[in-house]
Amino acid sequence: METTELIGYRRALKRKNYSAHTLKNYMNIIDHFMRWLAVPISEVTLREIGNYIDHLLRKRCAPKTITCHLQTLRLFFDYLINEEGRKMVNPITRISIRLPKPLPRHLKDNQVNRLFDFITDLRDRAMFMLMLRCGLRVEEVANLTMDAVEYQRRQIFIFNGKGGKDRVVYMSEDASSALLAYIEKRSSKSKRLFLVQKGPLRGKPISVRGIQKRIEYYSKKSNMDVSCHRLRHTMATQLLNADANIATIQDLLGHGQITTTQRYCRVANLKVKGEYYKAMEAVMYRTQGQEEDDELP
Repeated sequence: METTELIGYRRALKRKNYSAHTLKNYMNIIDHFMRWLAVPISEVTLREIGNYIDHLLRKRCAPKTITCHLQTLRLFFDYLINEEGRKMVNPITRISIRLPKPLPRHLKDNQVNRLFDFITDLRDRAMFMLMLRCGLRVEEVANLTMDAVEYQRRQIFIFNGKGGKDRVVYMSEDASSALLAYIEKRSSKSKRLFLVQKGPLRGKPISVRGIQKRIEYYSKKSNMDVSCHRLRHTMATQLLNADANIATIQDLLGHGQITTTQRYCRVANLKVKGEYYKAMEAVMYRTQGQEEDDELP
C-alpha cells in the first residue's frame, strides 16, 4: 500500500507529464527504499543513504542500478522539501558512484544475416527490422499505432518517444517490405500495430517485455548475444561506417545530446582503421621516395 508521500509524488509527476514507464520505475525504487528504511523519511541523513548503498551492494546491484536509485531518491527528497515544505536537508547532494562506460555493442553484417535467417514469423521480423533499420527503441515499437506509418513515403512518426520527444524516422526497403508483409496478414482492427498472437491475450497490444522475450528466444535459437538495444546500436554503427553525418544519426535515434551519439564514433572503428592504413601507406611512400631522391648524387 502506498504512503501519502508516494501518492502525492505520483500526482506531482503525472502533472509534469512523466511517462507511465518512468512513473512505475520511480515508485518501485522509492517504495523499496522506504520499506528498507528504519527511521521516518524526514530524519534521513547521509548516514542512512550510505547504509542504503551498502544494502544495494550486498544485493549485487550494478553501479548503474545504484546510481539510478540515488538519482530517483534525490528528486524525491527535492519534492518533499520544495513542494511539501518538509523541514529537512536533502541527504543526497551528489552522486559519486563510478560507472563503467562500456562501448555499445553491435552486430557484424554476417551476424545480422544469421539472426534474421531464424526470424521467419512476419510480426517478429517486422518488429526487429524496425529496430535494426530505423533505430527504434523497444518501447517505441511496442507503442506504434497503425496511423503512425506512412507507407508511400516510407516513414514513421514516433510520438512521445524518450523524453517526451516526437520525431520522424525512415524505413529502408527491406524494413518497409517486412512491415507490409505483416500488415497484409494482420486482420485485427486494433489501433496498436504489433499484437499478441497466441494465448489468452491474443489480439491485445504486445508489451515491452513480450518483445524482449521474443528477441531472447531468437538469441538462444541463433546462439548469439542479441538484444533489442543491440539492434539499435547496430543501425547507428552501420550508418556511421557508411559516412552518415553524426548529427543525422542523432536525429534518427532521438538522442537529446550529441555526446550520446558520439559514443558510436568509438565503436565504428573499421572505417577509421581502413583510412589510417591507406593514408599511412601514402605517407610512407612519399617519405621513402623523398629519401631516395636525397641520396642521389
